[in-house]
Amino acid sequence: MLKIRYPILFLLLLTFRNGITTPDFDQFFVDQTMRIDYYHTGTRNVDIFSLDQVYAQGRWAGSKTNLLDTLNLGKYLAKVVDAGTNALIYSRGFCSLFGEWQTTPEATTGNHQTFHESVLVPLPRDAVNFVLAIRGNDGRFHDKWSIRIDPNSRFISREGANTNARVSEMMINGEPENKIDLLIIGDGYTKDDMSQFRKAAKTLTKTLFNVEPFKKREKDFNVRRIEIASQESGIDEPRSKIWKNTACGCSFNSFDSPRYVLSFHNKAIRDIAANAPYDALYLLFNSERYGGGGIFNLYAVCYSGTKRQGESWWAEYVFVHELGHSLAGLADEYYTSSVAYEEFYPAGVEPWEPNITALSDPQALKWRHLVQPQTPIPTPWEKARYDSLDAELRKVNRLSPDYLEQIETLRTEMETLLRSQTYWGEAGAFEGAGYLSKGMYRPYLDCRMFSKSLVDFDPVCQAAIERVIDFYSR
Repeated sequence: MLKIRYPILFLLLLTFRNGITTPDFDQFFVDQTMRIDYYHTGTRNVDIFSLDQVYAQGRWAGSKTNLLDTLNLGKYLAKVVDAGTNALIYSRGFCSLFGEWQTTPEATTGNHQTFHESVLVPLPRDAVNFVLAIRGNDGRFHDKWSIRIDPNSRFISREGANTNARVSEMMINGEPENKIDLLIIGDGYTKDDMSQFRKAAKTLTKTLFNVEPFKKREKDFNVRRIEIASQESGIDEPRSKIWKNTACGCSFNSFDSPRYVLSFHNKAIRDIAANAPYDALYLLFNSERYGGGGIFNLYAVCYSGTKRQGESWWAEYVFVHELGHSLAGLADEYYTSSVAYEEFYPAGVEPWEPNITALSDPQALKWRHLVQPQTPIPTPWEKARYDSLDAELRKVNRLSPDYLEQIETLRTEMETLLRSQTYWGEAGAFEGAGYLSKGMYRPYLDCRMFSKSLVDFDPVCQAAIERVIDFYSR
């Protein structure tokens, strides 16, 4: 009898929303956060998961209505399955440091690496199965690891958050469940540096909400910052043999890419962040050196900025660009910069990111509805000329006294070239994207995800960002 009743009972606890049936939050969850910490170990083709610790923490910041992921973004999918009914009651896509490491040459050596990872879900009322799935080359998610979690177990940690962190509200527009809660954490700031952090956070947040679509969707965000004192100013710069003791462990040269800044101190970051509700994390580090990074549904990273004349806007570019990665899952559309990856986008596999395509099926182009009937696919542009100018730009000596003048001249010429193209401002499929000069295409000639400039996000990227904002706020 019970086996017959379970499905009927579950249907009574569902609502119909956005074309899908979604569980009722109050029936399956309480208004708290369950943080699941685990270790991800392996090589390029091996994934091994092991549980570290489960925490019951503060108020749930995410949506209470959009519990099932409909965005279909990310390399991984976290799922919460009700143990009693075996019904899916929560899911969310994300990417990870381990997933990026798997695309580096080191991952092919056979030596295993281990990364600490966390997934945040609403705290269930009863026992659940937590499942991690990995996206295959077929574009689908395949279950790889499952573990039963009883939220009422004595083994669930209920320790308080890091009390050394100071939370400040920068912009509050409503309850966490109806907004995207952006949390900015400072790294590499000592107690004496905190005024610099506050200033940088204020300046860059203001910049963000001057860029569309964030400008028109500002009311859908809450923004908080956390001040946590580091022992030393600045962050690690391994190539210069500079090492700093900081709260979050940010470092240049991540995955051996000089200006790629990430942190591998996941547990420390999550313990600090637990002081405030958040949907999106931003690590703002104390440096005048250009650098940053962004990983979907993990965090974004940006440097505080430089006082050097002619470079002061670069942090504004990075801050917005990296949030495009971490919040909306946007891909890099540039293709000439050196990166540490090998086969980040395997040949013959359509990327999941909404703003690039391998163009395996031109008739099924992701943004086909924006393309004019007369626009050829692929779409021609003077790529060879642009590449030659970019090569000149990369040869300019940073120590040259007229360095800034030289790069400004070349950047202006590159922008002029783009704007002179037949299909400037129109949607198409322009070759060169996702770190690949050949075989990968972007929707517009220029975008905040393509060129190092203060250009707007193109319409495809704007739509992708708004889709995520809608998912969390409506």
